[in-house]
Amino acid sequence: MTFVWTEKELSAEQSDAVREERSIFLVACPGSGKTRTLTYKIAYELSRLDSNRKFVVALTYTHRAADEIHERIEGLGVDTSQLWIGTIHSFCLEWILKPYAIYEPAIAHGFRIIDSHEQEKLLEELCRTQRGITYWDCDYYFTDQGYVLGCRDQSKHARLQAIFALYFQQLADNRQIDFELILYYASRLIRSQPQIAKVLANIFQWVLIDEYQDTKRIQYEIVAAIVRAGAERTQLFVVGDPNQAIFGSLGGFAMSVTELQRLCGVPIKDRALTENYRSTDRLIRYFSNFTVQATVIHGAGPDRAFSSTISYNTVVGRDEVEAELVRIIRLSAAQGVRPEQICVLAPWWILLAGVTRRLAGALPEFHFDGPGMVPFSRDQENFWYRLSRIALTQASPDQHVRRMRWANEVIRDLGNEGLNARGMTAKQLLRESNSVLLAETDGLQYLRLYFDALMVRLGIDWQSHRLLNEHHRAFFDSSAAKVERLRREGSSYIGEIDFFRKVFQHRSGITVNTIHGVKGAEFDVVIAFGLLQGMVPHFSEEDEADGGVTSAKKLLYVVGSRARKHLYLISEQQRRRGGGRGAYPSTEILAEYVFDYDAV
Repeated sequence: MTFVWTEKELSAEQSDAVREERSIFLVACPGSGKTRTLTYKIAYELSRLDSNRKFVVALTYTHRAADEIHERIEGLGVDTSQLWIGTIHSFCLEWILKPYAIYEPAIAHGFRIIDSHEQEKLLEELCRTQRGITYWDCDYYFTDQGYVLGCRDQSKHARLQAIFALYFQQLADNRQIDFELILYYASRLIRSQPQIAKVLANIFQWVLIDEYQDTKRIQYEIVAAIVRAGAERTQLFVVGDPNQAIFGSLGGFAMSVTELQRLCGVPIKDRALTENYRSTDRLIRYFSNFTVQATVIHGAGPDRAFSSTISYNTVVGRDEVEAELVRIIRLSAAQGVRPEQICVLAPWWILLAGVTRRLAGALPEFHFDGPGMVPFSRDQENFWYRLSRIALTQASPDQHVRRMRWANEVIRDLGNEGLNARGMTAKQLLRESNSVLLAETDGLQYLRLYFDALMVRLGIDWQSHRLLNEHHRAFFDSSAAKVERLRREGSSYIGEIDFFRKVFQHRSGITVNTIHGVKGAEFDVVIAFGLLQGMVPHFSEEDEADGGVTSAKKLLYVVGSRARKHLYLISEQQRRRGGGRGAYPSTEILAEYVFDYDAV
């Protein structure tokens, strides 16, 4: 039966986009219900599949977004058995590399994906072979022609190329690949073996891309090859906001509809979501000043007329920032704002790490959430990370659907590794998991004991399987290193099992994150500091033709559009640049913006 909805659920703009039967390119302004529209589109197309051999594929920027959308669709009562949703890396791994690796000599004899901790350790070791190069210079991404260095200092490129020659050789010698190589080999396979795209086009009736403005060219080309092979049997739904394209240093960019249409070889309709249901009119007027691509935004939320506070502090000193953050947080709480609706932002995580610890000490009545506070490795492709999600969540009605899905993923992983999991069900796995009762209070030791006990209860000798052993070692090595680093920074409680369990709970405290990390989220109160020239924009972008103005505008647009009601901006004084170059000045594009700010 075709999925239907009422006028109260979707606006006319949203409904038109969902019902469109051909490929569509949807530009969505902030707060326009992009995720809701994407969710309903997936639900609608799932309900219209005319064969149990067809799939709907949705590509999201993060695993968290994939989980959220998946759960929303299940909440709508739509069968998701013919939905595949996840990141482009997971898609390439599952649908291209694993089934077709035999056709790519570099990975034909097996491979293992290294996690971020292993990659960092290896690159740090190799950086010692070249003077003046650090791990932070080693950002890179792939195109179909090879890798591109992210470091903007051209004088370092020859040394970096020497490092990457050793890096790729060492990976090859150990039959390892990193996340960028997943895309590279998937691209090589889909170009050298045209039958792959044809097979996938016959399976996928719809391919949906969320946050298209963060997509890399190699990713566009992989998807386009499938759509092209489908010759209009495979439809494309692309949604995002070009004004929020802030991952350019990692290769992400907002492809135009004209170029995407040419690449895919199919007609694509251009549509827009223009109604903002999140922010007040005053906030919309404020952040609209920072658009880099003309976008129509209309306030449409119930609180659009609310009297927002928008402040900009340029007099507070670096050593006074934390006291100012505490003051604003207490002010917000006194106004009735719940902790989970408060967000503290900065452009770099290094600015937040110590601040988070000290805020927690100054505000003991509040809990703080943030990716930098996660006490173990979050490698989504690691078997033991996947299993940790079940270990650290309690059996409860509100977690049941999620835990069942996770259990099915674990069973599938066991089967992929050659273990006999054919007769195992998700209910059985969860029943055995719930029977593992441990008194251990150390988080990592708890997980070690839990993994061992569950495998025994399931009758699985995991230690006899090479890949599971490698994943186990990688998970605990990287997790131990992360816990130790956080403890050195003063978070003595970070390794406790109670803290581990908070990782997979719904947001319950004040969010602390970078501008890049919070994109897609929304809060009643947003407090941003570190809005300084050299940070916003990044100092490496100041050499661009416009002096980094475009980059700074996009970052400020993202900051401002996260807020529902109140926005507090801080360009602190006396934060020193390295090399004796004096203090960072305020972000120029922000300092020049004339606005009737509020005094707080």
